[in-house]
Amino acid sequence: MTPVWYSEDLNRDLRRWRAPAIGAGIFLLVISAIGAIFNPSEFFRSYLMGYLFWLGLALGSMALVMVQYLTGGAWGVITRRMLESAMRTLPALALLFLPVIGGIPQLYGWSHADIVSNDPVLQHRHLYMNPAMYIVRAAIYFAIWLLFAYFLNKWSRTEDRLGDQTRRLAAISAPGLVVYVFTMTFASIDWAESLVAHWFSTIWGFIFVVGQGLSAMAFVIVVVALLSKRQPLSEAVDVSHFHDLGKLLFMFVMLWGYMEFSQLLIVWAGDLTNEIPWYLPTFGTTWGWVGAALIAFQFVVPFLLLLSRNIKRNPRALCSVVGVIIVMRFVDLFWIVMPGFRMKGFAINWMNFTVPLALGGLWIAAFLWQLGKDPLLPLGAPNLENALHHGRD
Repeated sequence: MTPVWYSEDLNRDLRRWRAPAIGAGIFLLVISAIGAIFNPSEFFRSYLMGYLFWLGLALGSMALVMVQYLTGGAWGVITRRMLESAMRTLPALALLFLPVIGGIPQLYGWSHADIVSNDPVLQHRHLYMNPAMYIVRAAIYFAIWLLFAYFLNKWSRTEDRLGDQTRRLAAISAPGLVVYVFTMTFASIDWAESLVAHWFSTIWGFIFVVGQGLSAMAFVIVVVALLSKRQPLSEAVDVSHFHDLGKLLFMFVMLWGYMEFSQLLIVWAGDLTNEIPWYLPTFGTTWGWVGAALIAFQFVVPFLLLLSRNIKRNPRALCSVVGVIIVMRFVDLFWIVMPGFRMKGFAINWMNFTVPLALGGLWIAAFLWQLGKDPLLPLGAPNLENALHHGRD
């Protein structure tokens, strides 16, 4: 018999955790705002870097929910409420995009008429790459993402009340994944690739999509591990579920490595002037050491550790691997955003830490608030009982 997946003690814990998250977020944001007065360029670069990470958690979570509806895996039943809660932070993230819009002149060379007038490439692209179209496209991306998030959450809650909604949820998830890949591809071009105006990569969007999936999977493993020690999830989650999640994490690590290697191979083989500008500062200066760290700690080390069945079935060991991956996801975005502004080599500023952490405090508070709204497992899911007993027989 399925227990009632509600715990007042857990909800009390979630409320207690929200307070320090909000406090830390506001405190760090105030400090960062003071820094922005003296160095606005650094503030907006740090803001964009942090924003891309936290947005990636929300969008990656939405994508994982849609994948689960299409595949029906037991892993998705256990993690669905956590992923849905992360997805429901998208309205807050839409508001938090406003500072990025305010920072367009600080971030993008193509937003300056004098630069465009002296650059034939930017003149050719100006119809697409200009502040007005940038804002319009961003509004379209968020409208699409919010629409899919709304119906995925609405029908999931309907399933709790009325029973199986698998066909309906799968029907929206199939086109939803395709639309997500396309919109995220264009968004990544607008927000990150165009930081280096002449840079072009045909695989850029896929790298962002896979990176967001990797971030979301790493994050949800930590959340499941924390909640599995408390009622009511302690009755449902065991090592077999962590084993499944670890295998999925392993898949995303391999996909990220494949995508990054494919981009480098294509650019290296093509040797085209519109493809190499991004790699020149990242490999020809001390930024190359950051790239080497990414290869080592976002691919090689997690890959080797996740080969172990014992590590995947040990929540503490698995979370140690996840911790490395989450840190390296920040480093990855730092490596994407910053070299275009620091062509001479690696450099770091205190706002590179405070701004992303400020956004993180606010995002985590919003996530915890959403997590307390629903039962921790989808009570109407038709495969709930199979998911709970997965691997125990």
